Amino acid sequence: MRFALRLDIINHCDINVLAFHNDQDTNYIINIYSDSSQTALQVLWQNMANIDNTIILTGDFNIRDSDWDPSFKYHSSHTDNLITIADSLGLELSPLSNPSPTRFADNLCDTNSIIDLIFLPLGNIRFGRHMLHPKICKPSDYVPLIIKIGIGEINTDINIWSIKKDSKEEKDFITSLV
Repeated sequence: MRFALRLDIINHCDINVLAFHNDQDTNYIINIYSDSSQTALQVLWQNMANIDNTIILTGDFNIRDSDWDPSFKYHSSHTDNLITIADSLGLELSPLSNPSPTRFADNLCDTNSIIDLIFLPLGNIRFGRHMLHPKICKPSDYVPLIIKIGIGEINTDINIWSIKKDSKEEKDFITSLV
């Protein structure tokens, strides 16, 4: 199995497309950060003809909605767009196995929220429900979303790395990206 970051499918700084190649099959994992104007969702919508076999759509969608956040009382029109995109990719919202906020407010004016979501294939039994790991969110204000994917009999070690906010490492990393 080979892995590749595919910039030729969608070339946008807030959309990462990871391709898994196994013989003739290619599957995609798409990770999104969508700003408050939902720019990334608009770009994804415009490029959906280039995407097939998406097995995971995940990210910070920056959409507060009563559909997934019981502490929020309103429905967003952006939710309808996101659900339409997920439906067209054959995906559905994965329910959390341990519901709680995915972003913790860092000031008293904001509230904790659920804005990070995972969409998975309809009725696919290879994927478990995803869970949150609030104990490992520091120094970030976001909680990591973890999902188990049944891909074979081989166990794979997972390493989690983070860069402390406003550190020299973060500045060096951002500089290398720019």
